[in-house]
Amino acid sequence: MTSFENDPFFQYPQIVHKTSADDVVLPIMYYQASNFMAMFFTDMRCAQDVIGDAGFTPIRFGNGKALVGVAFYEYRQTSIGAYNEVGVAIAATPQGVSAGRMPLLSLFRHPDNHQTGFHVIDLPVTTAAACAAGREIWGYPKFVTEISFSLKGRTFSGAVMEPHGSGEILELSGKTGPCLPAPLISPILFSTIQGRTLRTTAITRGGGRLCLPGSIRLRVSDSQHRMAKNLRRLGLNGRKPAFVTCTDRFQLRLNAGVTMPQAHQMEGHTSLS
Repeated sequence: MTSFENDPFFQYPQIVHKTSADDVVLPIMYYQASNFMAMFFTDMRCAQDVIGDAGFTPIRFGNGKALVGVAFYEYRQTSIGAYNEVGVAIAATPQGVSAGRMPLLSLFRHPDNHQTGFHVIDLPVTTAAACAAGREIWGYPKFVTEISFSLKGRTFSGAVMEPHGSGEILELSGKTGPCLPAPLISPILFSTIQGRTLRTTAITRGGGRLCLPGSIRLRVSDSQHRMAKNLRRLGLNGRKPAFVTCTDRFQLRLNAGVTMPQAHQMEGHTSLS
């Protein structure tokens, strides 16, 4: 671990947060990982229906659609142990907060300079420690289950199983189309916990690729699990993404969340995007 401790990217002040599973040191550091993220456009009304009354508004992009990310992560070495994760998140802002004029381009900018964020609607993980940290520190909708991950060149295969082993919830697989080098997305994550709205930044590093979807497809089972229902309500079963980002050199610094001002205090806020 010495080489990581000497890396300025990971040299940040740390605080200990107690959870029901273990003590967690924030920021959580992700030293060696891979990531495959598929981005889908979907109907605005469907996106708002899935978000419900959580206090967030889907971002309307230039094509009039909402954006949904389905992201697979293989965390091989982290400060809370190795685990896999899959996030389904809708590009959104807290009500009353502007995403700016060019939200798609903002996704690839540093999160200090915009408010184009994501609201996570499902977040399965493979360890109890990661689940407790996500639920108790940030209010993320995590659950523990089996997750597979395989990224070999342009070919990807990943699946999320139902928590009690009765079948798949979803599978994302195929071969991407042509790719270009591109910066990784350092997402802003909006969540609520104990009546507070949190803005959390996940700062990423590593060489990434931006790809056409090729034969990549998302297949959602007929499971009655909440995650499967959400994906079907978003109209993503059988769909190919608009674009894909991926890397096997993924590093991440997941910061503690910051409580956002109430909506009336945000009046007059101007996005820098």
